[in-house]
Amino acid sequence: MRKYIYIISVMCLMACGTTKKQSVEDQSVVTIQFNADSAYQFCAAQCAFGPRTMNSEAHEQCGAWIQQKFQQYGYQVELQKADLKGYDGTILKSTNIIAKAPSLKERAGGAILICAHWDSRPWADNDPDSTNWRKPVMAANDGASGVAVMLELARLFQQHDSLNVAVDFVCFDAEDWGIPQWDETGDGTDSWALGSQYWAKKYQEQTLSANPSTRHYTYGILLDMVGGQGARFYQEGFSMQKASTIVEKVWRAANAAGYGSFFPAKEGSGVTDDHVPVNEVANIPCIDIINFYPDCPQSSFGPTWHTASDDMRHIDKNTLQAVGQTLVQLVYNE
Repeated sequence: MRKYIYIISVMCLMACGTTKKQSVEDQSVVTIQFNADSAYQFCAAQCAFGPRTMNSEAHEQCGAWIQQKFQQYGYQVELQKADLKGYDGTILKSTNIIAKAPSLKERAGGAILICAHWDSRPWADNDPDSTNWRKPVMAANDGASGVAVMLELARLFQQHDSLNVAVDFVCFDAEDWGIPQWDETGDGTDSWALGSQYWAKKYQEQTLSANPSTRHYTYGILLDMVGGQGARFYQEGFSMQKASTIVEKVWRAANAAGYGSFFPAKEGSGVTDDHVPVNEVANIPCIDIINFYPDCPQSSFGPTWHTASDDMRHIDKNTLQAVGQTLVQLVYNE
């Protein structure tokens, strides 16, 4: 994932903010507050297990903890296990953690999907220090931050159970085993996002078989690297291609919630990420909220991307708050 970036022109969008007591356009500002302190602790708790690299003890322990947290907040959890083959032939013991909201029939607005990956990059192959290239990444931002936001949302939804939509969560596994930069055996494009590829294929099979237990999602939102210092979330290129109306909806929510500065109405890059198979295989219009640093010389994904520095020292509660409150604003207006 994300090693392969394609610049795609996207249109700029304008939006305005409101308050809860004043309606503007199709939404009003939600007074329910996302708790960035709680999300920060969820992020730190994942990192406390160590790097959650595939087939590691830390990976298994953290997966069990994530499952327990979703269940604590009233979600029905399914573990989608699969043996997936990495680019180098390694068999990856993968587990997609699927958390389904209860009482779908009571939600007149249907269901939406929020997702993120929970595994850690096994190699810090973009680190400025070459001695770190084969060391695992703590993945505080690149993995844990997205799961942390989802867990805080799940906790919040349990406390404020007035949603008109069911919000399901999926933690994708085996996302970051893509071919490292120091390996020159191939381009490795298909070696990223293995867990979401598997999930999307199974979802498509269930949909085609008319499985009554299959949730039909109106749209999806992928969270990737949503806690970094100085992060800004440009309109990702494939999201604009596949689900531009959802991009408009989310960026409008960011402005209404008062976080438009974190979500500039500017074109970004097209990123090979978990939302691609969700769009192309599962046929769910899905966007990617992913950080973009256009002026960062080390990487447009920021200075800590795939480095030994992707740790809790570089997680910013303000960024977590901006993303979390935007999603609160979005879903409570559905």
